[in-house]
Amino acid sequence: MVGGLDRYFQVARCYRDEGSKPDRQPEFTQIDIEMSFVDQMGIQKLIEGLIEYSWPKEKGPISTPFPLMTYQEAIDNYGVDKPDTRFGMKIIDVTEMFKNTEISFLHDALSHTSGVVRAISITEGAKLLKKKDLENLMKLAKAQMNQDLTFFVLPTDGALKSPLAKILTNLEQLQLCQATNLHKDDVLILAGGDKAKVSAALGKLRLECANILEYRGIALRDRNTFNFLWVVDFPLFLPKEERSEEYESAHHPFTAPHPDDAHLIYTEPGKVRSQHYDLVLNGNEIGGGSIRIHNMEFQQYVLESILKEDTGLLQHLLKALDSGAPPHGGIALGLDRLIALTVGASSIRDVIAFPKSFRGHDLMCNAPDFMSAEELSPYHIQVNWPNKIHEDSTNS
Repeated sequence: MVGGLDRYFQVARCYRDEGSKPDRQPEFTQIDIEMSFVDQMGIQKLIEGLIEYSWPKEKGPISTPFPLMTYQEAIDNYGVDKPDTRFGMKIIDVTEMFKNTEISFLHDALSHTSGVVRAISITEGAKLLKKKDLENLMKLAKAQMNQDLTFFVLPTDGALKSPLAKILTNLEQLQLCQATNLHKDDVLILAGGDKAKVSAALGKLRLECANILEYRGIALRDRNTFNFLWVVDFPLFLPKEERSEEYESAHHPFTAPHPDDAHLIYTEPGKVRSQHYDLVLNGNEIGGGSIRIHNMEFQQYVLESILKEDTGLLQHLLKALDSGAPPHGGIALGLDRLIALTVGASSIRDVIAFPKSFRGHDLMCNAPDFMSAEELSPYHIQVNWPNKIHEDSTNS
């Protein structure tokens, strides 16, 4: 952008130094786009047009513009920043109902400023979920998220069953059923604690419940339904896990703040939203990007004063911005993941020619592999291999 190139796109081969998963590969392909004099809406409109134009006819039409959801709405309603909107089971906040509760663990949870009580309702869960399923959900929440749960079951006789049922008055039970829209044969999962932690736990349990219900034959996530969604207004900074008084970038350190929050950067950086946007399809992130900072002084302040970064290695960037960089932004789409979701593949390895193994090996080319000095010589490359690596390579 600084060099005068107004806009570009590239089909880029990328490498990710991490383990493989069904929706990830060490080597993958992105459609990378950068543009000058563009805003968030311009990027979104371009991508919507690209996907609509290239969408397979046999998959049926898709409607644009794609719906927008803020990051906070996604976390509050789904517990994740890439929600699958093909099914309901949204998170419900019932904090107000338990504000004056005498139930000890809920009272303790609400004694903190960030304390909440939240729940998800499983339609006909009493019929579809077995006792072992509920026990496994409790174990999952405790083992992975250190979160305690309480279950409420509303059987056909209308008498609410729960370890807490005897503690709640009839009026409170009725209010809980009304607040969560609980009907006969439904199951309610209740959790209390820190808002972020509770939301994340219920978000994971929501997806796990969907897996269980689909195993029982209930179709929740139709593979022929394609729900595209823009998630916007992410936080610009997040507290560091090891030192919560310090900040790190939620996306990357060159992301521009939301125009309405730019003034907070100097006083309350933790409250600043960003111009970062993700494109989500059926609960999978298929693209992400941002509008960039194009002001040198502002970029330097973010790097040095907020992120405490040494700008010595970024002087070329700061000088480039100081020379008069235009407003600019971009996005990258994960091509492999988009195609895998479109055709219903269970892994992106199914849509990649010569995919890498889960250990990152190319089985077709037997790479990576040891090369002798004679093979490297024509390329004027010399490698001093540690003895152990050399021995392991020759023995394998």
